[in-house]
Amino acid sequence: MSKLYIHTVGQGAVHLVLLHGWAMHGGVFAPLVDALHERCTLHVVDLPGHGRSRDCDVSLQPADCARTIAEQVPPALWLGWSLGGLYALQAALDHPEKVLGLAMLCASPRFVRGKDWPYAVSPEILENFERDLQTDYAGTLERFMALEALGSDCAQADLRRLRADTFNELPPTLHALVDGLAVLEHTDLRARVQALAQPSAWIAGRRDRLIPWQTMQWGAQQCRGRFTRIDGGGHAPFIGHAAEVVAALEPLLAAVPA
Repeated sequence: MSKLYIHTVGQGAVHLVLLHGWAMHGGVFAPLVDALHERCTLHVVDLPGHGRSRDCDVSLQPADCARTIAEQVPPALWLGWSLGGLYALQAALDHPEKVLGLAMLCASPRFVRGKDWPYAVSPEILENFERDLQTDYAGTLERFMALEALGSDCAQADLRRLRADTFNELPPTLHALVDGLAVLEHTDLRARVQALAQPSAWIAGRRDRLIPWQTMQWGAQQCRGRFTRIDGGGHAPFIGHAAEVVAALEPLLAAVPA
């Protein structure tokens, strides 16, 4: 079995694990890495089937994947963006000794809309992506990235960055994409959020067309976390609004003893 790829960079006593979203890889976090590498030791994960973990056969099921990551990193703050937020939240709940603090960045404990959960994506969107992947891999990813960038006040720059990081020499496997959609469709950690004991930051883009900002506000209220809304941000605010994301992380970074 190929090992999960985790790139460690930076310096400092504060360790920060970064978990990317669906169809991406850890390289998408370059703006955050540039902003934080002089003060944090960053552990940038490529999820199974993505990037340099393309050949890793670790399950993408949240409990299994979170455990595998936790086994390979020191105690740290964890930041999960989009799909990555499910793994960060799962790890914080299941392995609190390894997750010193949690940042949920445009991420939700449940991604699919339901009768009791309006702050989410329509299930038909995920179903359409899964169906279209089988016949139009590249076109499906293009449409997803356009949706991620939509609404941002720097949408074109966001889209260029997302496209460059997806269609490089390490595109995700079809199997990982299908499994990732299943995770997004079926995972629901809402009932456990109140049990989160670590300090947490819930960071939203006001213009996010995938995950409404009310999701992060709800999460923060459930566990006495800190909620921040980036007014110009879409679903990937760390690209065009990295300084604002870092500012939102400051209380969390300060909470970890140096």
